Amino acid sequence: MPIRPFEHHAPLIHPTAYLDDTAVVIGDVEIGQDSSVWPLCVIRGDIQSIRIGARTNIQDGTIIHVTHDSRFCPGGQATVIGNDVTVGHKVILHACAIEDYCLIGMGTIVMDKAVVQARVTIGAGSVVPPGKVLESGYLYVGSPVRQVRPLNDRELEFLEYSAQNYRRLKDRHRG
Repeated sequence: MPIRPFEHHAPLIHPTAYLDDTAVVIGDVEIGQDSSVWPLCVIRGDIQSIRIGARTNIQDGTIIHVTHDSRFCPGGQATVIGNDVTVGHKVILHACAIEDYCLIGMGTIVMDKAVVQARVTIGAGSVVPPGKVLESGYLYVGSPVRQVRPLNDRELEFLEYSAQNYRRLKDRHRG
């Protein structure tokens, strides 16, 4: 079963969202309007919450998890993903925050308590260290990630286009 409760939390998935049959969503997870979760993704909100906004796409093989409450992280750490975000194939998002209109490149890892501000592009294969804040409007690449340059107008426009393209694609998959 791809949608599973955990203890007293069950996933809340908006009726217009698309969830592939091979994706797994567990526990305290909310997925917003017109969002999509593609094959072989794991979204596990068992020990903290995961919130995914509207028109956000979580592409094939991505893993999203959280951090538990402990003396090392009092209260634990949720994962929050905003609206109109494109999360590329095989990304790991762990106990972090991704604001609106971001593109997270394929194979990227975003670690605990990192914050990716709105309108950021992260290049494929990058690693965002714990607690790092990526400033809005820039391209970041590398391991560890570093700010490369401001995004140009075409790149900023692409952030919205990408989210809308996946919104249309999920409608085609829904039939």
